Amino acid sequence: MKSAAILATVLLATAACAPVIEGGPPIDLPPGLQETAQVGSITLSTDWLNAEDDFSDTFSDEVHEELRRCMWGTAPVDVRIHLDRIQRAGRLETLLNGDGVHTLSGTVEFVDPSHGDRIVGRFPVSVATSAQGRLGGLLGDRQMMVSEEFGRAVCDQAFGRNPRDRGPHNATAG
Repeated sequence: MKSAAILATVLLATAACAPVIEGGPPIDLPPGLQETAQVGSITLSTDWLNAEDDFSDTFSDEVHEELRRCMWGTAPVDVRIHLDRIQRAGRLETLLNGDGVHTLSGTVEFVDPSHGDRIVGRFPVSVATSAQGRLGGLLGDRQMMVSEEFGRAVCDQAFGRNPRDRGPHNATAG
């Protein structure tokens, strides 16, 4: 009886930590869905990341903003993202060196909620963006920069389009 209780506790603990994505090989979005998809909900899961407390909110807001620009259809598609690595350039290091790089990687799944949460697209995403020089490295929102870059990379990989013209936008140069 005691071992059954321990097993149940272990299963509950590991289930709570499981990523929200199913995982598996990359799946391209169907061409028709690329034109009709509209961003629905965004669900984020992570491995243990060294990030500030508000990272989840910042990341979800920035990715949602970018996806709204490339998913302009009318068919809601939910997005599940599992992040496995984040690395931000240190503020002091950037100040001394004149620049740095922020990186973020993970897996993105597109899910059709109208068909029982069927996965309609899946692929890995890995991005790197500049810390924007000494001033950007010292005062910039590092989480926003890398999250915005991640959102643009999702648009590019899934829909074949960058949602923004080149030039300065929000936190990055686009």
